Amino acid sequence: MYGNGTEPATLDPHTSTGVWEDRIQSDLFMGLTQSAADGSTMPGVAERWEVSADGLTWTFYMRESYWSDGVPVTADDFVFSLRRVLDPKTASEYASLIFIIKGGQAINEGKAPLESLGVRALDPRTLQIELNNPAAFLPELTKHHILYPVPKHVVEREGPSWVRPGKMVSNGPYMLVDWKLGDHLKTVKNPRFFEADKVCVDEVRFYPTSDAISAERRVASGELDLNTDMQSNRIAFLREKMPGYVRTNTYLGVTYLAFNNGPKSGYPPFRDRRVRQALAMSIDRDFITEKLFRGGQAPALTMVPPGVANYRAARPPYWFDWPLERRQAEARKLLAAAGYGPGKPLKVEIKHRNSPDPMLYMPAVQADWKMIGVEVTLAQQETQIAYADYRARAFQVADAGWVADYNDATSFLDLQRSWYGPQNYGDYNSPAFDALMERADNEPDPVKRADYMAQAEQLMLEDAPIAPVYYLINKNLVSPKITGWVDNLSDHHRTRWLCVK
Repeated sequence: MYGNGTEPATLDPHTSTGVWEDRIQSDLFMGLTQSAADGSTMPGVAERWEVSADGLTWTFYMRESYWSDGVPVTADDFVFSLRRVLDPKTASEYASLIFIIKGGQAINEGKAPLESLGVRALDPRTLQIELNNPAAFLPELTKHHILYPVPKHVVEREGPSWVRPGKMVSNGPYMLVDWKLGDHLKTVKNPRFFEADKVCVDEVRFYPTSDAISAERRVASGELDLNTDMQSNRIAFLREKMPGYVRTNTYLGVTYLAFNNGPKSGYPPFRDRRVRQALAMSIDRDFITEKLFRGGQAPALTMVPPGVANYRAARPPYWFDWPLERRQAEARKLLAAAGYGPGKPLKVEIKHRNSPDPMLYMPAVQADWKMIGVEVTLAQQETQIAYADYRARAFQVADAGWVADYNDATSFLDLQRSWYGPQNYGDYNSPAFDALMERADNEPDPVKRADYMAQAEQLMLEDAPIAPVYYLINKNLVSPKITGWVDNLSDHHRTRWLCVK
């Protein structure tokens, strides 16, 4: 019995965006690689792979494996799936994640045919991928849900309804058998999975649990075996009340505020950098993390969190080590220079998620901005709906969280590239930032590459299209009767590694 935060919008791995969807999809599907119990990357459908000397051509050798209906999984399924992600008709919001594949961006922009994508089936079990630039992190990226294969023979026959119970065919350790919206989603072990004999749990039920306190009670009573979140300010209490249940760990994730500066739907005050800087510098991050949360989160002044591989921390904004009073005084000056003050206060609305921690820290930000003369209203929304509005640019300030799709700084910094699409919520557009990131893309020396990215991040932070607030920790309530759970940076806990005493 799995408490999963919120209701999935879809189970199609090529059109989903949330970690709550990924948890289910990672049970149903498997990519070329997969997450081990400790979150590290290990072979999945691919048993092994090779890369050319220039780092541009990757060849994956696939094991014998089958879809849950008995049809073999082939390299052609992967070719079909990657083309499907990039096909503009699919409208995949994660398509830009695989623009590193040769021809990917042109296809997604409707400028080239699907067949021009740099992906080929050399034979039924050998897949070749050509990249635009070297990407040593590709094996980690291939375990992301956007690169999962989907069953060509079913998708073409059933169309959009292929994801429904009774029609979905999957290649992972589990199969979908039931989905009652707002209640639960049920999966059962896939007998055709290549390691079905090593899968311990026979059946999983996923429940939406947006009410954190109610979820606590359900875990304590045994109604749920685990829940994927809890209120940070209750962690110490829960450690005492429910010994052995609380699992926290460093997480490759950040919570930030995005300022809508889009050319069409953007909020006009945010076109002035001084306004964005004033709001970013006046947040009391120490109070939020140390007094409100008390769960181990750290104040964030950069977008890329500590622990990201092959990166050096960027220099934070110029005001990062000033006392709060000095920052607030400077913020008032910046707002005054931009034309705002007691007679003409800046008015903004923050749209935020109804998940546990945003509900805690939003009033604190509201109070901080009130101290510099800004009138703030808060608009709470269910998480799934909030993110849909962010992607549609239906907001002024957005409370957003981002967790690494793969362990590399580009997983965070790419969000601010002008061409990145729906997940560049504030429509940041800086030719200088884009140029530095492109230099990093084409730099084979990892030290120089990291330096270009750090320069790009520093430039972006000074522009303040976003205001990082705190670095995440992963927080799970897990019954002691669950074995095989390993805390890890990516917070990947695939059910195939778990057992129940």
